Amino acid sequence: MRILARFMLSASDLTHFPPPSVPEIAFLGRSNVGKSSLINALVGAKLARTSNTPGRTRSINFFEVRRAGQPRPELLFADLPGYGYAKISREISEDWARFVDPYLHQRPSLALCMALVDSNIPPQESDGQLLEFLTTRGRPHAIVATKCDRLSGNQLAQAMRKLGEAYGGVPIVAFSAKTGTGKEELWRQIRASISQFPAV
Repeated sequence: MRILARFMLSASDLTHFPPPSVPEIAFLGRSNVGKSSLINALVGAKLARTSNTPGRTRSINFFEVRRAGQPRPELLFADLPGYGYAKISREISEDWARFVDPYLHQRPSLALCMALVDSNIPPQESDGQLLEFLTTRGRPHAIVATKCDRLSGNQLAQAMRKLGEAYGGVPIVAFSAKTGTGKEELWRQIRASISQFPAV
């Protein structure tokens, strides 16, 4: 199925958010975990800007996503600022308090949160805090273990087991932007979440 997507707007303030309409999929995670690469892989185009500099995304970037042949967007992707990078953690924490927290708390069209974790490093406290926050807020979420192409079969199995033990009860999908591993499974989860989502 061909997916068409385009950049919609960048919001660094509550008043800049687009009016709630179609279901939204939010992408969250530590700085440089691969949020933009995941979005680009899902839509099959260089839509979101990728960078090797942690903390480059300092706003919520919204993208319209639709199937080829459909005149209107079926859903929106929301690329949220990263967290956990020491040099700019204070600024990012201020950003989160100002407009990211309200988005996650109040956004009526938010259908699913994709929480990205790096499969190459041990479970992180900040990731655990994010997942706990999403759980307490009742936000549907899934965990995406990124950069899995860098691990051998045994290494990946061990990493996924450790992540599963740390974040028990939440589905975890191993993903690679390079090889496309996990892409179809993530699209299945997205389709399932928007099919259950009530009209706003």
